[in-house]
Amino acid sequence: MKATDKKKSVKTKTAEQSAIIEQGNELGNVQIHDNVISIIVRKTVIGTEGVSRLAGSIVDSIGELVGSRRKSSSAIAIIHEDDKVKIEVKVNILFGFKIPEVSKAIQEEVIQEVENITGINVASVGVIIQEIEEPVPVKEVPQPEEDIITE
Repeated sequence: MKATDKKKSVKTKTAEQSAIIEQGNELGNVQIHDNVISIIVRKTVIGTEGVSRLAGSIVDSIGELVGSRRKSSSAIAIIHEDDKVKIEVKVNILFGFKIPEVSKAIQEEVIQEVENITGINVASVGVIIQEIEEPVPVKEVPQPEEDIITE
């Protein structure tokens, strides 16, 4: 492996937020901003069984429902440490699910997704269970009766 092929991560600050600069090869630099990591974390956490939603304000919840790409700063924190990140996420879970099992699933899935998609090492994922919510009952939609054609 050439010295120029070696990955090197550096903490930098932009006017808007932090970015990790990965210097990989002679082609140039790649910057991955915190909002990209936040989006990955949000989508992963929301897809975890037992999670109701990210904890936060009502504005965050509405944005989450409509698929907002806005960073939920109150529910997700990204802390840079050398060439790794620590992630903290606040969630609401559904009543009836075991907190340790949901928390562990969140941690494992977030680490796997962030590392696979970005190539950034995740040092840890802290999970804060903010609330337990009742599941929303799913209303059944009546199926239309099929027209029977008789000949």
